[in-house]
Amino acid sequence: MIRGYPGQPSLAPGEPLVLHVATDAPRFRVCVYRWGDGFVPVWQSDWQPGASASPEGPASDWHWPAYRFDLPHDWPSAVYVAHLQEPEAVAFQGLCEPASALFVVRGRGRAGLLYKIPLATYHAYNCTGGGCFYVDPVRSVEPPGSKVSLRRPGGGIGGDTWGALDHYDLGSPRQTFAHWDALFIQWLLRRGYQPEFCCDLDLHHDARLCDRYRLMVSVGHDEYWSEPTRDHVEAYVARGGNVAFFGANLCWWRVHLVDDGGALVCHQGGPRGALDHWWSNTGAGRPEDSLTGVSYRHGGGWWDGPRHGDGYRVQQPDHWVFEGTQLRRGERFGHDTAPPLVGYECDGAPLSHIDPETGVAVLAEDAHRTGTPPGFQLLAAAPLGPEWQELPPREGLAAREGVHAATMGVFSPGGTVFTVGTTDWAQVLASGQDARVERITRNVLDQLLADTEAPARRLAARP
Repeated sequence: MIRGYPGQPSLAPGEPLVLHVATDAPRFRVCVYRWGDGFVPVWQSDWQPGASASPEGPASDWHWPAYRFDLPHDWPSAVYVAHLQEPEAVAFQGLCEPASALFVVRGRGRAGLLYKIPLATYHAYNCTGGGCFYVDPVRSVEPPGSKVSLRRPGGGIGGDTWGALDHYDLGSPRQTFAHWDALFIQWLLRRGYQPEFCCDLDLHHDARLCDRYRLMVSVGHDEYWSEPTRDHVEAYVARGGNVAFFGANLCWWRVHLVDDGGALVCHQGGPRGALDHWWSNTGAGRPEDSLTGVSYRHGGGWWDGPRHGDGYRVQQPDHWVFEGTQLRRGERFGHDTAPPLVGYECDGAPLSHIDPETGVAVLAEDAHRTGTPPGFQLLAAAPLGPEWQELPPREGLAAREGVHAATMGVFSPGGTVFTVGTTDWAQVLASGQDARVERITRNVLDQLLADTEAPARRLAARP
């Protein structure tokens, strides 16, 4: 048996790859694949001497034997998977391969689009070693909360993942690279877009990373954000950068990077409440709505089994987001797909009413008081009925009270921020089941990439 993890999950072009590997075989080799329109084999190492090592706990640095590999300097920015191959191993199993480790090669800022890999969220649900934030968590005293290690197998691929399987996709666990990100990236490349890549730890450490790009994209379930990561993305938008969120349950928890960047801590409950909820006064007191326009507390979740959904109802059919869709006000889309476009988790804006006949939704008069950013435009809404498994509490309302809805919207606090308000957008997009989902996606990408200058170039041009 063989397992491993990267010393650093993100590399600059030409930077050596360090893999920490444990195996009971006398030797192994590394076969690297680039994720594009499927896996593309790009490199293979010589045979390496194998060494055994014991697994540790979920909050520990596992300190497995390290192997350094010099990689070509001309590799494009992409998501790569290192397959750890023993002499008698079966063929590479792709996105389901347990003997593998995911890493990113960052770009040089030559593309307009930066794709953010949600590594913190992958590890929040990575229960390799016997625990994660959701099961048998290891406690941290300072900062207080639960702790998970980044230096163990898992983190997108090659680990054990906590959570219910998706009724509509039993082959790829949620909170892994395969479930949302791989699908969206494959769609991007098939349509001719040329993204460069980073992970959230890169944004944590580099305040100006986004400035080389016109658009940053986040997809699926980008739930866990550090304070520096959020600060840097919000500052990028204030300087004129654009962000598109094709996901939900976004920026719901604050995490703290500890152990010299090797672990995450998050406080998710206690006598004084959850100290690391972004929105609540017992937590950070900084509603995520100001970043994304929406929040999970106005939406909801449906984790198990088949779910019901009537799709989105269009609110502003003349907006550029809907150009070419032929959608009319109140008309539905995404209501007859599998999975349903709405779910499994949804973010929303505070709504006072959705007319069940016309589908017309009304933003609450006090929406700005609870964090909805000025100028937020309500583009589409999908009401979540009482059968949804979670409809969270929020300011002035108990759980399941008031209107809960997945909400699509856009606002411009400098640059432009667009959000769809649902996690499973990528799955419906990649399947091609609803042409309007693809057209909306292309409209958003093309519009936000059409800005002629990234913030870094715009600032450099100032006298």
